[in-house]
Order: sequence, then structure tokens, then C-alpha cells
Amino acid sequence: MTAELNDRRSLRLQLRNARRALSEEEQRKAANGVLAQLYVRPEVRRARRVAVYLPQDGEIDPGPLTEWLNARGCLVCLPVIDPIARGSQRLRFAPWRPDVRWQTNRFGIAEPVTSRSLEPWTLDLVFLPLVGFDANGNRLGMGGGFYDRTFDHRRPRAYRPRLIGLAHGLQQVDALPCAEHDVPLNGIATDRAFLPARPAGSAPRGEQP
Repeated sequence: MTAELNDRRSLRLQLRNARRALSEEEQRKAANGVLAQLYVRPEVRRARRVAVYLPQDGEIDPGPLTEWLNARGCLVCLPVIDPIARGSQRLRFAPWRPDVRWQTNRFGIAEPVTSRSLEPWTLDLVFLPLVGFDANGNRLGMGGGFYDRTFDHRRPRAYRPRLIGLAHGLQQVDALPCAEHDVPLNGIATDRAFLPARPAGSAPRGEQP
């Protein structure tokens, strides 16, 4: 086990504890804050097929954003573990409906019960949760690699769908190493700011090329 892997695990635990410590009121304000950052974004206003997630473990809640997307007539989807491939570590996306029935996947996470799910490349925009991030758009996930495997087709960054990570501002760290398998994001939204993706090959923010 490398020192870097140990560091990532330690940082992941620290950041998960920090977001779990937020009060209900702090979580509510954060959820409204992330909507305020996103509803003015042109790529969000253009999107018609959008994926969100059900928050757990202190993740920032996309609920207000989801309500706004529904009001605009968007098709809003939720991730489900690919039901076809046994032991799959890839996702498909099930349309969300008010009358949806739920089932629990092998990780104890609720998923919609549906006979219809969408391939990832048919979506316009995907909002995904983060454990940590830095100002250059590097991210730290839960460690399962589901989103990386699902969107591996999406290199370079310009391919559909656009990926925007959601996190609390307190989850930002000074620097994160970028692993080779990490699929790049188009941006990161917090309750405090929107950080657009840094173009490949450009200097980190705050530094001259």
C-alpha cells in the first residue's frame, strides 16, 4: 500500500466526518446555495436530460436543484448500478417520477425500480457527489470508481455528458493528486462558488504558464 493511497484514505475519512457534522440547517442552506450557483449557468439552463443523486453520508443535497429542473420540464434521472452485468461497477440512469418504487442496492443505497434506464452518453448533464476537491478541479470520490468507469468513454472533456461535481465548500483542500483513471469534470459547484474546469495543459489557477 503506497503512502499516497494511505493519504487519500485518511483525507477521505476526514472530509466525510466534516460534512456529516453539518447541522440540518447548515445542510438546508448549502442545498439552496448550490442551486443559486447553478441555475444561472448556461449549460444547466440548456440541459434537458439531467442526472442527480440521492444524498447520503452528509453529501450536499441536490433536492432544490432537482425541483427547479423538474419545473423546467427536464427529464431528471438517478443513477442505478447496471442491472445487466453481474458485479458491474458501471452506472445506468433511471428516470425519476413522483410515484417511483424503490429498492436497495448492494451498498444499501436506494435506487428506482424501473424497466427503463438510459445509457450515460444520452444525458446532457450529470451532477455527481464529491468527497473532496481542489481549485484545479481534481476530485476525490468514495473510492469505488463507478463514475470513472461509467464515463470513461467521455475523454476528452468536451464529450457528452457534461459532468459537474457538487460539494460543500468545506470539502475543498489545497491540492489533490490526479489519478490516471480519474475522468475530468467540466466544473465543480459548491454552496459558495462555481469552479469551471481548467483546460487540459494549462497552468493551475493562480500560477502563470
